[in-house]
Amino acid sequence: MKDYKLLPKITLWSLLALGIVFIAMFFLGGSAGSLEVAGDFLDIPRFTDLFLIWVYILMGIAILITLGVVVVDFVENWKTDRRKAYTTLGVVCGFVVLACICWFAGSPEKINIIGYEGTDNVGFWAQLSDAVIYACYILIAATLIAMVWGVIHTKKLK
Repeated sequence: MKDYKLLPKITLWSLLALGIVFIAMFFLGGSAGSLEVAGDFLDIPRFTDLFLIWVYILMGIAILITLGVVVVDFVENWKTDRRKAYTTLGVVCGFVVLACICWFAGSPEKINIIGYEGTDNVGFWAQLSDAVIYACYILIAATLIAMVWGVIHTKKLK
């Protein structure tokens, strides 16, 4: 049992080390060419794709862990206290509603990206990008509101 206690530490340190290596490769790995933008030449980092894939992997891991924790929390609460289980389910439903609202607020119209000639900036991908941006705005605002409310509520209790 003692060996399993080291596994989370080893995993986190390994992910951190890999992240530092990929960031260093992105910023220090040289140029894969240049792009002319408004008369200026901008360098294109050589390891951009590798860095983006790493970010996608980390996002996937974070989403899987979050979903796993929510499911385990729901099952444990269902066994002991159904009211807490319904609260957990309500929070999950709230995030699903938020995702739907952000999705429909997004636009499938083309996003103009300087120097990009591909097709990943229209339709589904453009709408997904907008949805993620809107969700980030809403969650940041909700976090700030919760922080202010928490300070006010704590001061009121004292």
